[in-house]
Amino acid sequence: MQDLWLSFQQLMDPEYLLSHGGFYIVVLIVFAETGLFFGFFLPGDYLLFLAGLFCALGKIDVDIITMYFGILGAGILGNFAGYWFGYRTGPMLFKRKDSLLFKRKYVIMAEEFYHKYGGTALIIGRFVPIVRTFAPIFAGVVKLNFRKFIFYNIAGAFLWVSLLTLTGYFLGVKFPAIINYVEYIIVGLIAIAFLPIAIALLKRWLKNRKNKQINKTNSNSN
Repeated sequence: MQDLWLSFQQLMDPEYLLSHGGFYIVVLIVFAETGLFFGFFLPGDYLLFLAGLFCALGKIDVDIITMYFGILGAGILGNFAGYWFGYRTGPMLFKRKDSLLFKRKYVIMAEEFYHKYGGTALIIGRFVPIVRTFAPIFAGVVKLNFRKFIFYNIAGAFLWVSLLTLTGYFLGVKFPAIINYVEYIIVGLIAIAFLPIAIALLKRWLKNRKNKQINKTNSNSN
């Protein structure tokens, strides 16, 4: 059990992954996190940022062009895999029982996000943990027009990878000493990434609380 927990900690540590797994493990994680329902817990935003930063500082044996297009391709293919899975599974996905690697509430969260933003949820959702995993799956469930899906998929991947990976790279080139503050950067990126989810959960809690108060008032009046 201790070995399993250690392996999980290493999987969640982007510095360890980049140092020991290199380019291929980064590509594999991006593919899993952007379309396989069990990849929702994997590191995303800060992994892309650090991948660019490590390329700039020569801490990984791959150039930025290879890293950039490798991550971009993995992000696009991951969404295609998620769409296919949702398309084949259909509404049955909402009836699937919770397990260690699947939470139905995350599908519902992606559904609400999708209904709010439409197809652009596939672009905006790239920057929101959990949503970026389940948004393409839900797009497949509702059978979003495939041509539209291709556009949103590629556009979202391009913006996501360009903003995070290239920002990490150019900051590393300009300010090499930034590597000494990488822990603070990771914490900051995690906080920013999960802020929309925290806000959404707070709004849902306030809404449920308000509905309960209304129901309670109506019951007392009757």
